[in-house]
Amino acid sequence: MSPSRWARGLWRHWTGFAGGIVLGLLLLAGVLAPVMAPQNPNKIDLTATLQRPGPQNSLGTDQLGRDMLSRLLYGARSTLWLAIPVVLAVAAIGIVVGLVTGYFGGWTDTVVSAVLNALFALPGLVLSLAILALLGPGRLSLLVALIAAGWAGFARIVRGPVLVVRESGYVEAASTLGASDLQILRRHVLPNIVGPIVVLATLDLGSVVLSISALSFLGLGDRPPAAEWGAMLNDGRTYFRSHPHLMVLPGICIFLVVLSANLVGDTLRDVLDPRHR
Repeated sequence: MSPSRWARGLWRHWTGFAGGIVLGLLLLAGVLAPVMAPQNPNKIDLTATLQRPGPQNSLGTDQLGRDMLSRLLYGARSTLWLAIPVVLAVAAIGIVVGLVTGYFGGWTDTVVSAVLNALFALPGLVLSLAILALLGPGRLSLLVALIAAGWAGFARIVRGPVLVVRESGYVEAASTLGASDLQILRRHVLPNIVGPIVVLATLDLGSVVLSISALSFLGLGDRPPAAEWGAMLNDGRTYFRSHPHLMVLPGICIFLVVLSANLVGDTLRDVLDPRHR
């Protein structure tokens, strides 16, 4: 489907269009955080601790006097700049594994399916925790843990459409005409499963953001004093009754990212799937 048709589909589905705008603004806020942030997000001012939103600090300050708006902007940068590479890496590994197992089948499919079943025996968050226990906390460790825990589900879902496309007439015709397996995968199989891949990657973005925030909430993400939405939620727990903005503001940011990604993913599914059209 052409990009212009995708754009027209988003216009017809206002929820997806609105979700795309919100998601784009959050991504832009993360990119422009050094320009937009009014203060250094890690600047401690013990004379201005736990201030409520006001003229001096538009969204208030935290327990160390750090500006909340600055930390939220840098939190978008930290969270989304980690979530996007994770989604891309998970999609790349899942596509390769799904294509190979679905197209060739045989012992390759049997072995990989056994590995996938073993990985599915543990919830993704538990597997991430186990990997982080071995590697230790940190941004790189979190990246590795999320990729290792996420590629299996992507590969399992990609494998299904590949099995369907493999049995189609044009694939058999290409094989009869002497096309190699690599040519068939690149020219005939992969282009016909791009739609489900795009939808799955978009929906996966929200899940990855939730996982990053959950693990950072447990202290397994970026090391302090780096601003990260999950860590900000953890820091604000003690002050929730007296200063709820410390938890509400990062919680709203996480909610907006997840909701926007799901709205865009649902709309892309409706646009790309002929049955929904």
